[in-house]
Amino acid sequence: RTATAIQGSSHLRHSHRGHTGAMRTLLKIAINGLALWAAAALVDGITLADGASTTTSKVLTIAVVAAVFGLVNAVVRPVAKFFGFPFLIVTLGLFIFVINAAMLALTSWLAGVFGLDFHVDQFWPTAVLGALVVTFVSWVLGLFFDTDDDTRRPAPRGYDRRGPGRPGGPTMSRY
Repeated sequence: RTATAIQGSSHLRHSHRGHTGAMRTLLKIAINGLALWAAAALVDGITLADGASTTTSKVLTIAVVAAVFGLVNAVVRPVAKFFGFPFLIVTLGLFIFVINAAMLALTSWLAGVFGLDFHVDQFWPTAVLGALVVTFVSWVLGLFFDTDDDTRRPAPRGYDRRGPGRPGGPTMSRY
């Protein structure tokens, strides 16, 4: 076996960009926070940390709401996608925006339960437009930051995720 194949197949190595699990989680919370802040700034009917008096309290509110949003997306969204699968097929995937809007509305409800300053006025059009903004901003920020947890899945044999042109990149090795 070549060194590249051995290195690429190791499931214990960290992501090539060096983010640990905790750093990746904090990065995802920061991206969610920025996306939620953008949605609140761009969509009438979404409020986030409007009642906070200091910058620190605003940032903390945004961070906690972003963490709640991340938990909702990690726990509830897969279930919603499973049960919404027939609608996803019929609408050629467009139903995902309805699911994302529902996750945003659920986060708004949970924020109210926990006394956090985040509110979405109504599902249509506020939550749907907010979900579009959150999806777009998260996607753009995700292009610049590595948030994928590829450390738990080994690369296919003979392939290294570092990409072509990098030392130890993809090989055509049979091993």
